[in-house]
Amino acid sequence: MKGVLLINLGSPDSTNPKDVKRYLDEFLMDERVIDKPYLLRAFIVKGIILNTRPKKSAAAYKKIWWDEGSPLIVLSERLKRKVDDLTQVPVALGMRYGNPSIKAGLQELADQGVDEVLIVPLYPQFAMSTTETVLVKAEEERKKHFPEMKFTNIPAFYNHPDYVRVLAASIKDELEGKEWDHLLFSYHGVPERHIRKSDITNSHCKIDGVCCQTNSPAHQYCYRHQCFETTKQVVELLGIDNSKYSTSFQSRLGRDPWIQPYTDATIESLAEKGIKNLAVVTPAFVSDCLETLEEIAMEGKEDFIAAGGEQFYAVPCLNDNDEWVKVLSRWVDEWAITETANA
Repeated sequence: MKGVLLINLGSPDSTNPKDVKRYLDEFLMDERVIDKPYLLRAFIVKGIILNTRPKKSAAAYKKIWWDEGSPLIVLSERLKRKVDDLTQVPVALGMRYGNPSIKAGLQELADQGVDEVLIVPLYPQFAMSTTETVLVKAEEERKKHFPEMKFTNIPAFYNHPDYVRVLAASIKDELEGKEWDHLLFSYHGVPERHIRKSDITNSHCKIDGVCCQTNSPAHQYCYRHQCFETTKQVVELLGIDNSKYSTSFQSRLGRDPWIQPYTDATIESLAEKGIKNLAVVTPAFVSDCLETLEEIAMEGKEDFIAAGGEQFYAVPCLNDNDEWVKVLSRWVDEWAITETANA
């Protein structure tokens, strides 16, 4: 029997600093997030970050928390329910960090008799700190608790025509009737070393402004290329002039170089250059979360206004957008039908 497990990033159970600390511990101790040797990673996370950051992060979560709970969890659950209603196979939800766990999601499917699972990482672009760690964790849980299960995973869909279409349509709908001078595509940042580590050619990714535009097998796992390609295809579909959009990367951590340009600096620069009405879309995220609701919609707006901007529009993520639900459900059914035909 076939089933689907949607997997998103995760969230603390509450805005209590203890819950936030527990979540950050699991998240930042992931060797694909902070890819340092264990002892050094433990020193950075447990010795420094967890002694300083939980209270600050808890305060940020409080600013965006809903009555129903974490926006990311609530929105992911809504997406799961809608997809479940439209598809012919059972659908469960798991989070890479926090609750509901990947193990819990797989158990939910196992209890329904599922032994073939389509793993759907809810990340359009591939990165070792998102897609890769999800697939590795799911496989660990399979081997340990569900050895009879067979996994298939959906590949990065950053350039899938259906995804590009619904993303473009959601941006167009959100900005309908609004005056905007510039559209900023802000993606979550990653350290430059992650790009090089994911380079299957061991030579292509030089992060020099040219490699991402030059065809290579490395692009299958190059987060930077996939972000720029998402932007390129969306603006082509929307017919946006080159001077009216740009791409940047947010949420850097530590002192190591991260991929650029940085979102915070870009927002300030655009205002200083005379952009008065700025719209920002965050296509690295399927569901709105702390990084979109607080870092962009609140902090980004404050920075833009302080630098001389006037109107700031944060475009929501796809969340449980009905057209996105239809696309995701169709991908699931196509997989289920194909797998059945091949059986």
